[in-house]
Amino acid sequence: MPASPEFVLLCQSQIAALTQGLGAALSVVYLTDDPAAGGDADLTPVAAYPEEAVDWSQEQILRLLSGGPSSTPLPPQRLLADAERSPASPPNSASTPQQSERPSGTPNPAFQRAAGPAAEPGLYSQKIVLPLVYEGMMMGLLVTACSDCLWGEQEQSQVEHIAQTLAIARLLDQRSQWAEFELHQRQVLQSQQRDQMDDLLHQFRNPLTAVRTFGKLLLRRVQPEDENRTVAEGIVRESDRLQDLLRQFDTVIDLDPASLPEASPVSPSRDAEVHSGRAPLALPSQAAPTPSEPRSVTGQVQLEALNLAAVVAPLVNSAKVIAQERGLTLHTDLPPDLPPVWGDRRALQEVLNNLLDNALKYTPSGGTVRLVGGIERQSERGNRQQAIAILDTGPGIPKADFEHLFERHFRGVQSQGEIPGTGLGLAIARDLMSQMQGEIQVFSPADESGLIEPSTSPGTAFLVWLPIHVASQD
Repeated sequence: MPASPEFVLLCQSQIAALTQGLGAALSVVYLTDDPAAGGDADLTPVAAYPEEAVDWSQEQILRLLSGGPSSTPLPPQRLLADAERSPASPPNSASTPQQSERPSGTPNPAFQRAAGPAAEPGLYSQKIVLPLVYEGMMMGLLVTACSDCLWGEQEQSQVEHIAQTLAIARLLDQRSQWAEFELHQRQVLQSQQRDQMDDLLHQFRNPLTAVRTFGKLLLRRVQPEDENRTVAEGIVRESDRLQDLLRQFDTVIDLDPASLPEASPVSPSRDAEVHSGRAPLALPSQAAPTPSEPRSVTGQVQLEALNLAAVVAPLVNSAKVIAQERGLTLHTDLPPDLPPVWGDRRALQEVLNNLLDNALKYTPSGGTVRLVGGIERQSERGNRQQAIAILDTGPGIPKADFEHLFERHFRGVQSQGEIPGTGLGLAIARDLMSQMQGEIQVFSPADESGLIEPSTSPGTAFLVWLPIHVASQD
């Protein structure tokens, strides 16, 4: 786990205290890559004085401390090994057995002085190598030295206190980063779950509308004395109840990022593991989850050759009933000999159902909705594509809304009207078309598509393009 900027600043402030307060000529704070590796761990410098010392190798630091010639080979683990032989204890804590056995006045072996009455040129008169240890976890080292002074017990105690401060700060830094990582994971997961729930509820709304309309039509055709009338009344009653529940669901899941619940920094069990030293404090190797790719609530798409007439037929049957209920005219123009397209049946039906639902919902009574097939073009990749167009005589889409038309929850000018909606239908349709390697085109006014003559009603035209199936795709 890399050190946070806040921890690095703390290290720099503690090194400044060693330099200005105790006259240290060299100070380096190292972190270990694996707290459980002990003397075999690699060391990474995070702060140093002089500043260029942060780029010195462990061998250079050791040679400076020992005064050995530059050609003398010294293992990098020497720093850790030296520190492990002389662990520092927290201030005001009980002495370790090694400390209690040390005669009074005997210096801590971590505080080593250069031999001789005076330091030789280029050598340090006193060096200190202390581990950053807290509750059995070695998280790094503090290496410091002075060149023209000898530190007494008071100065040595101050250095030990700084080492212990850095050890505790490093532990808190790791826990803080863990908390931020887990919070990010939770927020991403909540966002994905919310999007999935939005999609499922939106998918549920279309068949519910159809069932409710069928029930009302059935109720009109059943005589009052017919024993089946109670069945028809039950269908309408329960579909009304489901619609009410659906509105409640919409209210419950209408969350924004600011309303996400705050995550507990570390769960009690996790905190206990970290506190006891049983769990590694490094972040997992895998990256944080990222928002999912375009997905289908119908499941993984399975591309196959599709007969458009067979795909569209059940949708047209339902749309006719809804159009009749709302006082609209529905025209269909699907040639019987259309070539098959390459797509997923359920996904394509969902796309067309969403577009038909929008056309029927936003076209005022007395208007017309058209479903037209047999439109072909050559794509930029050179393959043939076929489209089904859905055109309406509604109020059209303002040009200002086009840029955000396929964004989730975007309703644009429609959000100011009385017609309810979630702003998810077009976003779902686009994602499904992306999975089927298709495309959706939008024209408003509808006559810009070239499929109808200009009229007094602007209207909107949606063209759903899919590759025409050829034998080589099987």
